[in-house]
Amino acid sequence: METSDENLVTLAQAGDAAAFSALVSRHYDLIHRIGYRILGSQVEAQDMAQDLCLSLATKIKNFRAESKFTTWLYRVAINAARDRLRKRSTRRKISENWGDYETNSRAADAENRAQLDWLNQAMKTLPDDLRETVALVLGEELTHDATANALNISPGTVSWRMSEVKKHLRALAQSEELIR
Repeated sequence: METSDENLVTLAQAGDAAAFSALVSRHYDLIHRIGYRILGSQVEAQDMAQDLCLSLATKIKNFRAESKFTTWLYRVAINAARDRLRKRSTRRKISENWGDYETNSRAADAENRAQLDWLNQAMKTLPDDLRETVALVLGEELTHDATANALNISPGTVSWRMSEVKKHLRALAQSEELIR
Protein backbone atom coordinates (compact mmCIF):
# COMPACT_ATOMS: atom_id res chain seq x y z
CA MET A 1 0.00 0.00 0.00
CA GLU A 2 1.37 3.35 -1.05
CA THR A 3 1.76 6.08 1.57
CA SER A 4 -0.28 9.20 0.78
CA ASP A 5 1.36 12.49 -0.12
CA GLU A 6 -0.11 14.05 3.01
CA ASN A 7 1.51 11.43 5.26
CA LEU A 8 4.83 11.74 3.43
CA VAL A 9 4.69 15.54 3.76
CA THR A 10 4.03 15.33 7.50
CA LEU A 11 6.97 12.97 7.89
CA ALA A 12 9.23 15.08 5.65
CA GLN A 13 8.34 18.24 7.58
CA ALA A 14 9.43 16.39 10.73
CA GLY A 15 12.80 15.67 9.12
CA ASP A 16 12.26 12.17 7.71
CA ALA A 17 14.70 12.01 4.77
CA ALA A 18 13.19 8.82 3.36
CA ALA A 19 9.73 10.42 3.21
CA PHE A 20 11.16 13.50 1.53
CA SER A 21 13.01 11.31 -0.97
CA ALA A 22 9.80 9.40 -1.71
CA LEU A 23 7.93 12.67 -2.38
CA VAL A 24 10.65 13.94 -4.70
CA SER A 25 10.77 10.63 -6.57
CA ARG A 26 7.01 10.51 -6.88
CA HIS A 27 6.66 14.06 -8.23
CA TYR A 28 9.91 14.71 -10.11
CA ASP A 29 8.28 14.02 -13.49
CA LEU A 30 5.49 16.49 -12.71
CA ILE A 31 8.02 19.21 -11.81
CA HIS A 32 10.03 18.50 -14.97
CA ARG A 33 6.92 18.55 -17.21
CA ILE A 34 5.80 21.91 -15.84
CA GLY A 35 9.30 23.29 -16.36
CA TYR A 36 9.51 21.98 -19.91
CA ARG A 37 6.11 23.28 -20.91
CA ILE A 38 6.77 26.74 -19.53
CA LEU A 39 10.46 27.09 -20.40
CA GLY A 40 10.35 25.23 -23.73
CA SER A 41 13.76 23.66 -23.23
CA GLN A 42 14.59 20.17 -22.01
CA VAL A 43 17.91 21.30 -20.55
CA GLU A 44 16.42 24.25 -18.69
CA ALA A 45 13.55 22.09 -17.43
CA GLN A 46 16.03 19.53 -16.06
CA ASP A 47 18.08 22.25 -14.38
CA MET A 48 14.95 23.84 -12.92
CA ALA A 49 13.62 20.50 -11.66
CA GLN A 50 16.93 19.62 -10.02
CA ASP A 51 17.29 23.04 -8.43
CA LEU A 52 13.71 22.94 -7.20
CA CYS A 53 14.11 19.47 -5.72
CA LEU A 54 17.14 20.69 -3.79
CA SER A 55 15.25 23.67 -2.43
CA LEU A 56 12.11 21.65 -1.61
CA ALA A 57 13.74 20.43 1.58
CA THR A 58 13.31 23.94 2.99
CA LYS A 59 10.20 24.94 1.06
CA ILE A 60 8.20 21.93 2.26
CA LYS A 61 8.22 23.38 5.76
CA ASN A 62 6.00 26.18 4.38
CA PHE A 63 3.34 23.76 3.12
CA ARG A 64 0.26 24.32 5.30
CA ALA A 65 -2.05 21.63 3.84
CA GLU A 66 -4.66 24.23 2.86
CA SER A 67 -4.81 22.49 -0.51
CA LYS A 68 -3.55 19.22 -1.94
CA PHE A 69 0.21 18.79 -1.95
CA THR A 70 0.25 18.59 -5.76
CA THR A 71 -1.63 21.90 -6.02
CA TRP A 72 1.00 23.51 -3.81
CA LEU A 73 3.74 21.82 -5.84
CA TYR A 74 2.27 23.18 -9.10
CA ARG A 75 2.51 26.68 -7.63
CA VAL A 76 6.09 26.14 -6.49
CA ALA A 77 7.11 24.69 -9.89
CA ILE A 78 5.43 27.51 -11.81
CA ASN A 79 7.16 30.09 -9.62
CA ALA A 80 10.50 28.38 -10.22
CA ALA A 81 9.87 28.46 -14.00
CA ARG A 82 8.86 32.14 -13.79
CA ASP A 83 12.09 32.89 -11.95
CA ARG A 84 14.08 31.17 -14.69
CA LEU A 85 12.25 33.15 -17.37
CA ARG A 86 13.07 36.39 -15.55
CA LYS A 87 16.71 35.38 -15.20
CA ARG A 88 16.81 34.39 -18.88
CA SER A 89 15.41 37.77 -19.86
CA THR A 90 17.93 39.59 -17.66
CA ARG A 91 20.81 37.58 -19.11
CA ARG A 92 19.66 38.41 -22.64
CA LYS A 93 19.52 42.11 -21.86
CA ILE A 94 22.99 42.04 -20.31
CA SER A 95 24.48 40.06 -23.16
CA GLU A 96 23.05 42.12 -26.02
CA ASN A 97 26.24 44.16 -26.20
CA TRP A 98 28.55 41.17 -25.96
CA GLY A 99 29.02 40.27 -29.62
CA ASP A 100 30.46 36.77 -29.60
CA TYR A 101 28.51 35.67 -26.56
CA GLU A 102 25.25 36.89 -28.07
CA THR A 103 26.03 35.35 -31.46
CA ASN A 104 26.75 31.99 -29.83
CA SER A 105 23.66 32.27 -27.66
CA ARG A 106 21.45 33.00 -30.65
CA ALA A 107 23.02 30.14 -32.62
CA ALA A 108 22.29 27.77 -29.74
CA ASP A 109 18.73 29.09 -29.51
CA ALA A 110 18.25 28.58 -33.25
CA GLU A 111 19.52 25.01 -33.00
CA ASN A 112 17.16 24.28 -30.13
CA ARG A 113 14.23 25.82 -31.99
CA ALA A 114 14.95 23.64 -35.02
CA GLN A 115 14.45 20.55 -32.86
CA LEU A 116 11.02 21.52 -31.51
CA ASP A 117 7.75 20.66 -33.24
CA TRP A 118 5.14 23.19 -34.37
CA LEU A 119 3.03 23.05 -31.22
CA ASN A 120 6.01 23.63 -28.99
CA GLN A 121 6.90 26.63 -31.16
CA ALA A 122 3.36 27.91 -30.93
CA MET A 123 3.42 27.54 -27.15
CA LYS A 124 6.51 29.72 -26.99
CA THR A 125 4.60 32.57 -28.66
CA LEU A 126 1.95 32.60 -25.96
CA PRO A 127 2.15 35.15 -23.15
CA ASP A 128 3.39 33.65 -19.87
CA ASP A 129 -0.02 33.59 -18.21
CA LEU A 130 -1.56 31.68 -21.14
CA ARG A 131 1.38 29.28 -21.34
CA GLU A 132 1.14 28.50 -17.62
CA THR A 133 -2.59 27.89 -17.92
CA VAL A 134 -2.36 25.60 -20.97
CA ALA A 135 0.54 23.70 -19.36
CA LEU A 136 -1.73 22.77 -16.46
CA VAL A 137 -5.04 22.27 -18.33
CA LEU A 138 -3.75 20.38 -21.37
CA GLY A 139 -0.33 19.19 -20.27
CA GLU A 140 -1.26 18.06 -16.77
CA GLU A 141 -4.95 17.46 -17.60
CA LEU A 142 -6.14 19.44 -14.60
CA THR A 143 -9.69 20.69 -14.38
CA HIS A 144 -10.31 24.40 -14.67
CA ASP A 145 -11.02 24.50 -10.92
CA ALA A 146 -7.74 22.77 -10.05
CA THR A 147 -5.84 25.01 -12.47
CA ALA A 148 -7.49 28.09 -10.98
CA ASN A 149 -6.47 26.94 -7.51
CA ALA A 150 -2.88 26.29 -8.59
CA LEU A 151 -2.56 29.69 -10.29
CA ASN A 152 -4.57 31.55 -7.65
CA ILE A 153 -7.12 32.86 -10.20
CA SER A 154 -10.82 32.22 -10.83
CA PRO A 155 -12.07 29.27 -12.92
CA GLY A 156 -13.66 31.80 -15.27
CA THR A 157 -10.24 33.32 -15.91
CA VAL A 158 -8.90 29.84 -16.74
CA SER A 159 -11.72 29.36 -19.26
CA TRP A 160 -11.05 32.77 -20.79
CA ARG A 161 -7.31 32.06 -21.03
CA MET A 162 -7.96 28.73 -22.76
CA SER A 163 -10.21 30.51 -25.24
CA GLU A 164 -7.42 33.01 -25.91
CA VAL A 165 -4.95 30.15 -26.45
CA LYS A 166 -7.25 28.61 -29.07
CA LYS A 167 -7.62 31.96 -30.86
CA HIS A 168 -3.86 32.48 -30.81
CA LEU A 169 -3.10 29.01 -32.19
CA ARG A 170 -5.73 29.34 -34.94
CA ALA A 171 -4.33 32.71 -36.02
CA LEU A 172 -0.78 31.35 -36.01
CA ALA A 173 -1.77 28.32 -38.09
CA GLN A 174 -3.63 30.50 -40.58
CA SER A 175 -0.73 32.91 -40.96
CA GLU A 176 1.65 30.00 -41.63
CA GLU A 177 -0.73 28.65 -44.28
CA LEU A 178 -0.71 32.03 -46.04
CA ILE A 179 3.10 32.09 -46.08
CA ARG A 180 3.36 28.69 -47.76
